[in-house]
Amino acid sequence: MSTAAVSPLALVLLAASVTFIWRVLGALLASKIDTDGALFRWIGCVSYATVAGLISRMAILPTGDLADTPLMLRVGAVAIGFAVFFLAKRNLLLGAAVGAGCFAGGLAILSL
Repeated sequence: MSTAAVSPLALVLLAASVTFIWRVLGALLASKIDTDGALFRWIGCVSYATVAGLISRMAILPTGDLADTPLMLRVGAVAIGFAVFFLAKRNLLLGAAVGAGCFAGGLAILSL
């Protein structure tokens, strides 16, 4: 059997068609999902718990270079990030950005 029996273009088209079929099926399935249902509320809760666990782990028990930073700076940045998160109507991106900015600013002030 020759290795040139199937052209690369045919393989690319085959892969694209298989991907397209799964995308269409996903779009059809997504239109029938109730996003206000109990399953999606549970998924949202698990997502928030995972983010909270990871943030707590990084703030309280860090590894690597982060472990060399002061605990009060890490905890303070997390507290400010949580405050902004709740004040901004649970905007996760804004809370994380402000918390990271406070941490970076605190590091810059401490290194002066």
